[in-house]
Amino acid sequence: MKHRETDKPDLRHKVVVMTGATSGIGQVAAHRLAALGARLVLVARDRVRGEAALARVRAGTPSIAHTVRYADLSRLADSRRVADEIATAEPRVDVLVNNAGAIFSRRIVTADGLEMTFALNHMSCFVLTAGLRDRLVAAAPSRVVITASNAHRNGHLDFADLQSAERYRAAAAYGTSKLCNILFTRELARRLADHGVTANCFSPGFVATRFGDQAGGLLGVGLRLAKLFAGSAEAGAETLVHLAASPNVVAVSGEFFYQCRPRTPTADGRDDMLARRLWQESERLALSAAALD
Repeated sequence: MKHRETDKPDLRHKVVVMTGATSGIGQVAAHRLAALGARLVLVARDRVRGEAALARVRAGTPSIAHTVRYADLSRLADSRRVADEIATAEPRVDVLVNNAGAIFSRRIVTADGLEMTFALNHMSCFVLTAGLRDRLVAAAPSRVVITASNAHRNGHLDFADLQSAERYRAAAAYGTSKLCNILFTRELARRLADHGVTANCFSPGFVATRFGDQAGGLLGVGLRLAKLFAGSAEAGAETLVHLAASPNVVAVSGEFFYQCRPRTPTADGRDDMLARRLWQESERLALSAAALD
């Protein structure tokens, strides 16, 4: 569905930090935001893919000094480090796009002792956003955009087994991580309401990208087959660009969007007490991991 802007966005002199921009909707959105004048700071894990992504956006907008930084966002120390590097280099961050995410067919435990889906899809957002908070406030009015999913409807937060140690199912773990994205967005919006920073999340829909290619097993096969009927990355990126750039949402915060419109998440996704408890647990996990570094 094509969305019509009442005013064309202008991102000249704006700094946009984006994870997950080497392929899929992130790659499409990076090109669109750069074309609107933004200077991009990409965060990538793989150097070959990162340099290729940087070369692509530089080719489209050669007069803008786009950059790339590297981090394995499944590791909390890397998320903190790259946030510190960006905060040191950039006096302000106008838009932070937390777009990196994945699904895994089997349970993998990270170096921090966290389940990989939870670590990459949620905790990296939490840590990176915390590390860039002051730069976002300095750029106010500024924005945080988080890629969630309609798959949050399959999610359920069990604080007694947040790392899926008792039972791991890939779709459930992914859905829960996307529910975390929505709850994190709500609580972040509440905490930054008086600082000129908005926070919104969105579902791109099911689109044909590299998502799930690393999942492995029958899940990976099933996802590849399903992509034959999926939408395009271009369509999936539209809401991301809308939330990052549109003047129509400058005062909107704490919402979940789909196809450029606010949508109602599940009851759990609207539970502010659940959002605050998740924040507190995420903060505890982040501090515990930092103490071990």
